[in-house]
Amino acid sequence: MPVKNLKPKVSKESSSTRELTGLIQQACLVAKDAAFNTREFVANASKMAFLTVKECEKELDRIERKVDEKITAAITEVTEPEARELLACLKFIIDLERIGDLTWTVTKRLHSASVDLLKEDSRDLSQMAETLEKMLDRIYRGFMDRDVNAASWVLQADSAMNQTCRAVFHRHLESTDRRGRDYSTNLLFVAQALERAGDHTKNLAEELFHLVEGRSVRHEVKRHNRDN
Repeated sequence: MPVKNLKPKVSKESSSTRELTGLIQQACLVAKDAAFNTREFVANASKMAFLTVKECEKELDRIERKVDEKITAAITEVTEPEARELLACLKFIIDLERIGDLTWTVTKRLHSASVDLLKEDSRDLSQMAETLEKMLDRIYRGFMDRDVNAASWVLQADSAMNQTCRAVFHRHLESTDRRGRDYSTNLLFVAQALERAGDHTKNLAEELFHLVEGRSVRHEVKRHNRDN
């Protein structure tokens, strides 16, 4: 009797989970590209970098809409472990879309400024954008490999982002140069936007911990701070 060539059936649930997971992987790379081109724009005001950040923001919006359209039906058809992964995808795209908005805000503000960045400001903003890019790269790799070590690195890097942002604020809030008040105000908004993008990336790291290990490090940190 001839042996039938039996092909494994791909379940509807697995297919939807893979599709949505793939969209999140794509969104991670788009957000990373936005951070890279934000750094490029800070460094040399590249028109190409400006346009790329704009396109990244639009692409992240498109991916978010696609996830929203598909996840409701998908989550009713999957197993409990897959439902947990789909919920993680939903949380991921919310933060990734916000990162796209914030990097676009940074480039728009810098583009509209009528003066060049001071050397120390260019240095600090470039450092923040570069750190953000590295954080998003770790998030992508951590999501792909289910690696909490990558998430731990991101949590630590967020502290460095905050420290640089505080340095920028301290420098400009202490300044007595009234002629540069508009410049300083705009720059503080830019630094704050980058710092907030770092916070959203930190959220992604915390969600990665929850996805892989089933525990909320966010609540652990809050409890630790309260106890101390």
